[in-house]
Amino acid sequence: MHSNRTSRAGLPPGTLLDEAPDIPAHTRLIHYGEQGAIQEEADATLERFKNVCAITDSAVSWMHVQGQPDRAFLEELGMRFDVHPLALEDIQSREQRPKLDDYDEHLFVVLNVPRWQDDDVVLEQFSLLLGEGYVISIHDSPNDISQVVRERLARGRSRLREHGADYLMYALMDLVVDQAFPVLESFGENIEQLEANLIVEPRREMLNTIQTGKRTLIRMRRQLWPTREVISRLARDVHDEPLMDDGLRPYLGDLYDHTVQLMELMDTYRDVVSGLMDIYLSSVNNRLSDIMRTLTVISVVFIPLTFITGLYGMNFAAFVTNPWTQPLLRWKYGYPFVWFVMLMIVVGMLGFFKRRGWIMQKQ
Repeated sequence: MHSNRTSRAGLPPGTLLDEAPDIPAHTRLIHYGEQGAIQEEADATLERFKNVCAITDSAVSWMHVQGQPDRAFLEELGMRFDVHPLALEDIQSREQRPKLDDYDEHLFVVLNVPRWQDDDVVLEQFSLLLGEGYVISIHDSPNDISQVVRERLARGRSRLREHGADYLMYALMDLVVDQAFPVLESFGENIEQLEANLIVEPRREMLNTIQTGKRTLIRMRRQLWPTREVISRLARDVHDEPLMDDGLRPYLGDLYDHTVQLMELMDTYRDVVSGLMDIYLSSVNNRLSDIMRTLTVISVVFIPLTFITGLYGMNFAAFVTNPWTQPLLRWKYGYPFVWFVMLMIVVGMLGFFKRRGWIMQKQ
């Protein structure tokens, strides 16, 4: 169950809540260097990870936590790696906006992983701790995206193997940011389909879809904006950060460009979604105009028919010698003749309306 900020009301900063996680946490330890095989262990303890980190062989140690760690795990993490209590609180909150905190012994970064689920965007917290020769990543989700990075490490001469822990942190940040591209692609496909449906057959429930799309973009933009600031700050201050190599600056600059592309893409979709309301109103007005035109044509067609039937419905006596009596009343073909006249009037009026383009228009 995601922590609610109201449950922390009145508690001192850095307090950890004793609550059972919805997603059990599983750990994976990876230890690698530029040469040699990769050491990988599943469900490794923090004590084991601490011992591996103590090996001074210029290698990188990485612990990935998939799921929601409980209070005991976070307390042990803080004890063994001297993690600041505020960072531990942010990890447990699972509702933290993207941020960068520079502590004495480590860098703490919080990002959010967007995921497309049931035609909506779900944001999952991804926390990173960078220390001397080690990285700890915590992904609040059952979906493991770190497999991509592990596969890159498995390749013999990958760039990841040639660099330190700071490059691993960059690779994980790049992985998180890139998750937004397929999400926005799926969002764009839904918007295009909605736009096509609005033009063909606008329905009231489509308004809810439009509003949901607006809220989704606002939520993603609210998360991506501070993400861009985090990356910009890292790229700007990398030469002053002892845990990061100055050669990482170009890579962080490229990652920053990715966030700019995402922001521009979201701005484009925001304009499209805003225009969907205009399309909906225009389509509804067009349908209303079609209905009114149909009703008007029917009314106009029936005006002469109503006049004829009303005229012959008057109850005047049919005197044969009276020159002012109604015609055709005594004629045996009078009734079918009147029907024929009315039918010709209808056909003539419909033909006139069609020539003017008022009915039977091609779509």
